[in-house]
Amino acid sequence: MAEAPPRVPGVEARAGKFPGPSLIPALNAIQERAGWLPREELVALSRDVHRPLYEIEGLISFYPHFRTDPPKKAELHVCHDLSCWLRGAEERIAAIKQRYGSDADVEVVEGSCLGRCDMAPACTVNEAPFPLDEADAAVAAARPGPGGNGGAGSPPVSRGGLGGIVPPEKTWPNDPYPAPEDRYAVLRDVLAGRLDPASIIAALKDAGLRGMGGAGFPTARKWDLVAAQETTPKYVICNADESEPGTFKDREILATQPHLVLEGMLLGMLAVGAEEGWVFTRHEYGPEEQVIRSEIEHLRETGLIGPDAGGSGRRLSVEVFTSPGGYILGEESALIECMEGHRGEPRNKPPFPGTYGLYGKPTLMNSVETLAHVPVIAARGASWWNAQGRGDHAGLKFFAVSGHVERPGVFCVAAGTTARELLDLAGGVAGGQRLGAIQPGGASSNFIGPDHLDVELDFGTLQQAGSMLGSGALVVMAEGTDLLAAAVNILRFFRDESCGKCVPCRVGSAKAHVILDGLLRAGGGPADVDGDVRDLDEVMRRTSICALGQVALGPVMSVLRLAEDHG
Repeated sequence: MAEAPPRVPGVEARAGKFPGPSLIPALNAIQERAGWLPREELVALSRDVHRPLYEIEGLISFYPHFRTDPPKKAELHVCHDLSCWLRGAEERIAAIKQRYGSDADVEVVEGSCLGRCDMAPACTVNEAPFPLDEADAAVAAARPGPGGNGGAGSPPVSRGGLGGIVPPEKTWPNDPYPAPEDRYAVLRDVLAGRLDPASIIAALKDAGLRGMGGAGFPTARKWDLVAAQETTPKYVICNADESEPGTFKDREILATQPHLVLEGMLLGMLAVGAEEGWVFTRHEYGPEEQVIRSEIEHLRETGLIGPDAGGSGRRLSVEVFTSPGGYILGEESALIECMEGHRGEPRNKPPFPGTYGLYGKPTLMNSVETLAHVPVIAARGASWWNAQGRGDHAGLKFFAVSGHVERPGVFCVAAGTTARELLDLAGGVAGGQRLGAIQPGGASSNFIGPDHLDVELDFGTLQQAGSMLGSGALVVMAEGTDLLAAAVNILRFFRDESCGKCVPCRVGSAKAHVILDGLLRAGGGPADVDGDVRDLDEVMRRTSICALGQVALGPVMSVLRLAEDHG
């Protein structure tokens, strides 16, 4: 872990925050071992690290992953967000609660997206992911006694211990390496001095690569900014906290292309002058985390990271930081607050992480997909990358497709591929139904109707169609779906995941959900939504600190527009 600012006993850091190091890894370790956070363990931790107990309790109360009560033998966490909701999760959850409601061994937790939308409706049993159809068998296996592996005081199943969830190794068109032994060729060239890191930034600029996590910021500009900073040390973070309903492409990339993610990250470190980097991943991605950890260990064994990386004389270190939960941590400054050991609340900007990031130092942060595209651009050049797109569109793009489709999954396609073509790759609308609407860019994006099926999936074209590329998650809704109910389902997610720091988001999302949920229960529809909801949307967009509050009502507003256009 990076060296934190020196701590002066009895003196608090700015804004009442204590300097590091972060206690979150220690809390994760306690919970991994014990299954929860016993008070005596917290008191001992407080004593050992000379940090007040109230600071530790303040952290625990913010992050949903931490628990202060002993677990039951089986914790069954079921997802109720959009992709699962479209696949009948609401009725299934009601049945599960009835089945296990009085069961002393089973705790049923209804909650936010697990990142397993391709197996919707999805669940976890003691943190191991399953399709909901397999929940009963998994619960039975977790019980004590014959056929089960549970027992008094037994901790949850190991986060990485479930076979069959990590997909078999597959080759995507963005992988420049035909065989495993060819991997990391670009990194080796840079470490050997055969390739100037500045030329990689130039290639990214010529390729026009933009951030694939949702914002679409030009990658080369971000790398240039951090490289130009004189302040040291500098840090690099791979943002793998993919937590938005319908979005699971980065999970697939982590599982099948760990070498490209890590090579892109290491090239970024060399280009900007950083020695330390982290893959920040959500705790629900336990199997994929094990893949990344294994690949990091491979890099250590081969000498490509360490005190003398590749014989270059340069130190390169990469570690994994496991998130204690919360969609808000996908926002870059909230992620940094978490890594520093604070509650994950977004910072006011500026300054931006490129100049003042982790521990106040210049920090380069990119998404999983963005980093995975760097090696092929560096190896084959911007011209090759640009030629992969359709027409005026450059490069390749990963999409997660879920909802009412025959074959939910992840697809890597040419930029500019149409929504219709992507839907066809996923087998079309489930059961041969007609299409009602799609959400092309994840939960933050606006709904668009069947008349936009031929829209080219890229930043500018989707914006012109009234939506956005966002997180690259296409959620399909069949004709007959209550689109307002679907949008209110998304609003509930944003309400639940609001960090609560700013009043517009915290209060506005809750108030809007009360209004709209009541309207739906009364049998109302889009025509019954009054001006209060529209006013809340405007206030939240104008005054929320971060994008969560700014987009929370966007899907609802888009459904109202669709109803007006087709009224």
